[in-house]
Amino acid sequence: MAKKVKTVLKLVIIGGQASPGGKVGPALGQHGLNIAEFCQKFNEATKNRQGELTPVEITVFEDRTYTFITKVAPASELIKKAINIQKGSGETLKKKVGKITKAQLREVAEKKMPDLNAHDIDAAMKTIAGTARQMGVEVVD
Repeated sequence: MAKKVKTVLKLVIIGGQASPGGKVGPALGQHGLNIAEFCQKFNEATKNRQGELTPVEITVFEDRTYTFITKVAPASELIKKAINIQKGSGETLKKKVGKITKAQLREVAEKKMPDLNAHDIDAAMKTIAGTARQMGVEVVD
């Protein structure tokens, strides 16, 4: 018989750096999960993504067991990394913070594809281009 799902938690944790402090402890603790064990498993699963923001979806079952899936970093993080900027623009229409080429856009879209509900790479690129524009990043050919 399938286990009954109690809740699904969505957190964003820095790859390889989950610790019982911060937002991990309180989020897992209220559902009676072993926080140290989760941190150890998460850090092991994300050791090749050190310092990268990593969304994680934790499915908590009623018997206090859990499973988790790590997702691809947020599109904005991938864009910042691709064009080497610290942060997006506060005034996206007035102040541009950088430029991203179609090739870089494609690279980001390919990385992010598993998490997007796009049917093909072109649709994924349009989604990523929209995120870039929201950040004040100009899309160039």
